[in-house]
Amino acid sequence: MTRRSKESSSAAGDASAPPRRGVEVPEGMWISCEKCKRMIYRGILEEELFVCNECDHHYRVDARRRIAQLNDAGTFEEMLPDLVSTDPLEFTDSVPYRERLAAVQKKSGEHEAIIVGKGFIKGRPLIMGAMNPNFIMGSMGAVVGEKVAAAAERAADEGLPLLMVTCSGGARMMEGMVSLVQMAKTSAAIRRLDQAGGLYIVVMADPTTAGVAASFAFLGDVIVAEPGALIGFAGPRVIANTIRATLPEGFQRAEFMLEHGFIDRIVHRRDLRSEIARLIDFCNK
Repeated sequence: MTRRSKESSSAAGDASAPPRRGVEVPEGMWISCEKCKRMIYRGILEEELFVCNECDHHYRVDARRRIAQLNDAGTFEEMLPDLVSTDPLEFTDSVPYRERLAAVQKKSGEHEAIIVGKGFIKGRPLIMGAMNPNFIMGSMGAVVGEKVAAAAERAADEGLPLLMVTCSGGARMMEGMVSLVQMAKTSAAIRRLDQAGGLYIVVMADPTTAGVAASFAFLGDVIVAEPGALIGFAGPRVIANTIRATLPEGFQRAEFMLEHGFIDRIVHRRDLRSEIARLIDFCNK
């Protein structure tokens, strides 16, 4: 048989063979790490509390996941779950604020950018709040301010520690001055807790900035941050453009803040439960 005959025979055989099918991978099963760009199996990422097992990058997590990670199973009781923001300014940018709220509420399944309630961490009772970066970037409007204040007041009334996990882009511009006065409101509530002798622990997650950083986030008796978290008032780009200067490497990251005395310690997410329980025991001695 000639070479051409062999090629014709091979082509005929290939034509009769069933077509090969690629392996279908469900969408979202593998993701590329935001920091190191390595592929991560989503199941492993969830087991690691949404921390990359290659580079230790801490992903942002929503409020309910954060509560589940920290609290003893089945112990968290939510407070004020039905509070919703209004539209005091009848604000419109690219879309009316009411429409934006409705869309993010539907997408996130939450009414607002924070969840507060009573829970237990390793058997220690406490009042806690967790901010949701998936709800207009955890921005603070009237409802967030009201929930933070209510949590602080309940902690003072019941003699329990208060834990806040902060993750926010700052004040919610769509509520204007109503949003800005929440800085004073939350700070006053934290002061009342302090006067009652209460313990206030803050866990700063990425990012903790602007009006939240400038009010209740930096008022903790103990301030803990996750590795690499962006912490500060204005963002680095805004500061660089304002002062026309090159900022230090890692400026406003948790490690820089620890070195300069703005926070007390950096704690890996897998160690947060144990660290919070230890802090409660130590401060209650």
